[in-house]
Amino acid sequence: MTAFLDVTGAVLLLLGCLLSLVAGIGLVRFPDLLTRMHAATKPQVLGLLLVAGGLALVLRDVSTTLLLGLVVVAQLMTIPVASHMVARASWRGGQVRHDLLSVDELTGSPVLDEDRGAP
Repeated sequence: MTAFLDVTGAVLLLLGCLLSLVAGIGLVRFPDLLTRMHAATKPQVLGLLLVAGGLALVLRDVSTTLLLGLVVVAQLMTIPVASHMVARASWRGGQVRHDLLSVDELTGSPVLDEDRGAP
């Protein structure tokens, strides 16, 4: 059973690190602020969950698992709020490329761009 938990923990750690790497690549490669922000938050949170789960399986210590749970809860509470605040501030500051938006929910008017392809 110990070997199974170690292998499962190692797989979770590798998957979490891979998702964090994908988030970093997305930050560099995506063209505008909103897509970069999406790349920074979505895979990063899932990567953190996988790394924390992998560490909990590998270490098997109650105090460490509780600390990892506290870290995960803190991240799940702060990352959505922070990304929302960055998006609103960037929209107000004129940093959002409106030509890439299909709907601008802050003004309520759809951007008519028929050449975007699938929704």
